Amino acid sequence: MASLSEAQEHPARQLWDQVNGVHAGMLGISGLDMHMQPMAPHADPTTNTIWFYTKTDADIVRAIKPGSRAHFCVIGKDHDYHACLAGVVEVHPDPSKIEEYWSSIVAAWYDGGKKDPKLTMLSLHVDDAEIWVSTGNKLKFGWEIAKANLDDDKMPDVGIKRHLQFA
Repeated sequence: MASLSEAQEHPARQLWDQVNGVHAGMLGISGLDMHMQPMAPHADPTTNTIWFYTKTDADIVRAIKPGSRAHFCVIGKDHDYHACLAGVVEVHPDPSKIEEYWSSIVAAWYDGGKKDPKLTMLSLHVDDAEIWVSTGNKLKFGWEIAKANLDDDKMPDVGIKRHLQFA
């Protein structure tokens, strides 16, 4: 369950924990008439980078040009955390990152293993993010909805929104 206090006090740490806690999110290239697609993130909070395995012949790889920007959207496993991260995306077949994040799950997608000729990686250098964290407490949620319905000027207090910028 996402913590509202952690979202207030340590939003960046919480963001990276949430990204690393999901199996997949939705990645899309900004400014293109192309749907977002599910991708498994491998986050490196020390560099504000998310790495994704993919194939060189994937539509998303062909769409990336120098300076392309992308958005990656995440919904936490308890559905009380939502985030949209943005930054410059690059095709970056870094052998050290391929090795670092390799697993049996990744291996299932690549016939040639780490040496698969179509294997490449994308790096999303996150410079901007927004998070929305809501209470997981159903009683508090119900109470806030009831209060808001009794007072037309009162919005329910069920969570917070934060904007984060990274260097």
